[in-house]
Amino acid sequence: MEQKKSNLRVVNLSGYEVPCIKEHHNKDWVSYGDNNDYFDKIIERYAGSPTNARCINGIVDMVYGKGLDATNSDIRPVDYVRMKKLFRPKQMKRIVHDYKMLGQAAIQVVYNKAKTKILKVTHFPMETLRAEKCDSKGVIRAYYYHPKWTNIQPKDKPKRIPSFGNGSKGQQQELVVIKPYRSGFYYYSPVDYHSCLQYASLEEEVSNYHINNIRQGLQPSLLINFNNGVPDEEAQQMIENKIYDKFSGSSNAGKFILAFNESQETKADLDPIHLPDAHAQYQFMSDEAREKIMLGHGIVSPILMGIKDNTGFGNNAEELRTSSILMDNTLIKPFQNEVLSALTEILEFNEIFLDLYFITLQPIEFTELENISTKVKREEETGEKLSSQVELDDFSDDEGDDLMIQLEGLGETITDEWELIHAEPYKDEQSALNQSELAEANPYKDSSDDNGVYKVRYAYMPVRKNPKSRKFCKRMEMFTERNIIFRKEDINQMSFRGVNKELGHNKQNYSLLKFKGGKNCHHFWEMRVYKKIGGKSVTPKDDFIQPNNPKEMEERMIDRPDRGAYKK
Repeated sequence: MEQKKSNLRVVNLSGYEVPCIKEHHNKDWVSYGDNNDYFDKIIERYAGSPTNARCINGIVDMVYGKGLDATNSDIRPVDYVRMKKLFRPKQMKRIVHDYKMLGQAAIQVVYNKAKTKILKVTHFPMETLRAEKCDSKGVIRAYYYHPKWTNIQPKDKPKRIPSFGNGSKGQQQELVVIKPYRSGFYYYSPVDYHSCLQYASLEEEVSNYHINNIRQGLQPSLLINFNNGVPDEEAQQMIENKIYDKFSGSSNAGKFILAFNESQETKADLDPIHLPDAHAQYQFMSDEAREKIMLGHGIVSPILMGIKDNTGFGNNAEELRTSSILMDNTLIKPFQNEVLSALTEILEFNEIFLDLYFITLQPIEFTELENISTKVKREEETGEKLSSQVELDDFSDDEGDDLMIQLEGLGETITDEWELIHAEPYKDEQSALNQSELAEANPYKDSSDDNGVYKVRYAYMPVRKNPKSRKFCKRMEMFTERNIIFRKEDINQMSFRGVNKELGHNKQNYSLLKFKGGKNCHHFWEMRVYKKIGGKSVTPKDDFIQPNNPKEMEERMIDRPDRGAYKK
């Protein structure tokens, strides 16, 4: 009888090495992973390891929170609405998910035909992209798309999509790739939890072992001996198939061992293999894998991810609060800042200037508010919007700085479609603080002085750049240099909000239109009249009408003969 050899195979879970990134001389794109499959392996570890999936989902939920908002939404309402229309919640959540799970994320932007404005922003699956080889300046000018890179054929031609700012004038789609810096990497960034991937694989294998053991039976249930000789291999296979059909299947669960013997004296014996403390060994591997996965993700406390630990929950509320604050500052905020930086760049292309933040999911009881000195920063930490009716008398110096920074939201940047046709100091006897003009602060809305073809704005003049100038004047000069100008209504809004009120009488709100930067101010408001380039001709009766303005606007406070009557 021919003796058949048995092979014993031991499966080793090898550690994950640094992902391989290769440039191929005959390819325009750069591969990622040994078989160009790094992203696929990451997705497999997400699908197969429950702890890994829970950590990723939990961190994504914390990073995205309740969605995007802006601290200056009240003073830039038009920009805020435009931002909300551009950044749809479903798309933003997907972008955050890719950024965490795959280590980077891709955003597709769609331009108008003239490529002067971004019309649409959507998530683009990062696993379907490969970077183009960089140019001589080290710039990645495009990414290539293929639905399944591991199955790519020589005849396939992946689609080339330019990176942000590198497309030609006729290309209306580009990609913004959010990619954190990693030492030693350029084209791609490995996931931040790369070092724990082998433990995710271990958890998956332990799970597979147990489920297969249950499905197939914990041990063979039949030993069938044929003691009348050993048939040829074809006959053995035929007998095995018939027995399998008879005794296997969902209603006849279990496995059998089939032995062909020359006689009863030479029949096979079955010696069971016992693994002492097998349950304890598998429990140790499961616990070790879970602990290392959470360590790799930077989870401070498993309870934050909805994973029960052995410490109990009754007496550790303060510990949970401390863990939540620590994780928010060391893990969540860095993720948010990377994503927000890319989103801000997109908004700025559309001339939308907002201070974005993600509304936190963290309970306000867990928020560390002791060291927060300004209301804008408090909003970023808690997600609580500042009331437009809040009293300004209790603003600290730092809060005043915040308000100064937000002044830019009340100004308008003049575009090339408007031509300056007239400039002179502002004149008139009309009251500067007209309550009817305080209804809405919106620099891109028509002023009461506009008529469709012409519009009237005001610049803070002159630009002196005197180092001794007050903070308010320096800020306003900077706006003038940047061609940021204001409607009369928005200057009134500044006055109403108490901008620069520390220089008002008894630190009260005062009219910025009349008194500018205070008693010794060297500035005045310059009225500027703009005409829309290519605008329709107007009849004389529709022509520009000089607005009525307070006479103080054309005067510098330093030149006023009655300035001594003012306390500041």
